[in-house]
Amino acid sequence: MAADFRVDLERDNMPEAGIAARLDKSRSKINSSPVVIVLCMDATEMDEYPDARRADAERVMAIQSVANAGAQLLLAAHAEGLGAVWTCGPLFAPEAVKSSLSLPQSWEPQAMFFIGYPDETPKIKVVKKLEGIMVVE
Repeated sequence: MAADFRVDLERDNMPEAGIAARLDKSRSKINSSPVVIVLCMDATEMDEYPDARRADAERVMAIQSVANAGAQLLLAAHAEGLGAVWTCGPLFAPEAVKSSLSLPQSWEPQAMFFIGYPDETPKIKVVKKLEGIMVVE
């Protein structure tokens, strides 16, 4: 992933010092996380349609299903007292992820989760009352 990330940052004309800093930060997140989960999509059992409109809709449904699974993963981690962060790095380097993890070719990496015990517990935010943010006509 770092090699692909470097190519993208070089195309953005980022100075070498900035590239090195971004790569170090990215590596640190991955290497310091107690658990890293890569969530993948496999569309091999999705319905096939002869027209682009329905084929595109089927792909969107698959992506939405993966996103829903990711949201459930975050909720489950939180329920167990864990901290979790969702990142989308695998979308930018899918072949590198598949190769390094020896994933089946039909699996499409969609997200990466860093999971562990948080160093600190964030303050609970005050939730606004529904009446204060909703317009009723």
